[in-house]
Amino acid sequence: MEKTRLGFCITGSFCTFERIIPEIEKLVKNGYDVTPILSETAYNTDTRFGKASDFTAIVKEICKNEIIKTITEAEPIGPKKLFDAMIIEPCTGNTIAKLACGITDTAVTMAAKAHLRNQRPLVLAVSTNDGLGLNGKNIGILSGIKGVYFVPYGQDDPHNKVNSLVADMTQIEDTLKAALEGKQIQPVLK
Repeated sequence: MEKTRLGFCITGSFCTFERIIPEIEKLVKNGYDVTPILSETAYNTDTRFGKASDFTAIVKEICKNEIIKTITEAEPIGPKKLFDAMIIEPCTGNTIAKLACGITDTAVTMAAKAHLRNQRPLVLAVSTNDGLGLNGKNIGILSGIKGVYFVPYGQDDPHNKVNSLVADMTQIEDTLKAALEGKQIQPVLK
């Protein structure tokens, strides 16, 4: 049986990086062929959460595949039909807005655009401080696009960050399996 080829896109919600690693490990352990795709910001930016080089080394070691990190490297994803499915985790408000408006200016947005043209599932794991604010409309737009699926999400801190939404990362694989069958896992809102 052939492994499911998965493009795993990572954008710059650096506070979630520590939680992403176990999810990538789980997917690889469960037989997915995972290729990491990082936005230029995620690939290059050192933050209070860690050094970019340390994070990228861990991701590359887990996946055993080269990291796609530029628009030029991401462009062939569509024509070569490189992936059966793609996930963007974390999918920041910035990335959500760009996808909703058709903007292609990072390796991740190029990868998503190139992948969607093949009518294969794109799974979004939201992580944004304005999901119930300015980005609410963009989440709504993406919810109506065929082939786009959401990892269930909810407010992560409703008292201190009233507009913030974060995906339940423990439901990534279940969301992915449903998306590969053309279904949205339910409930989406937690």
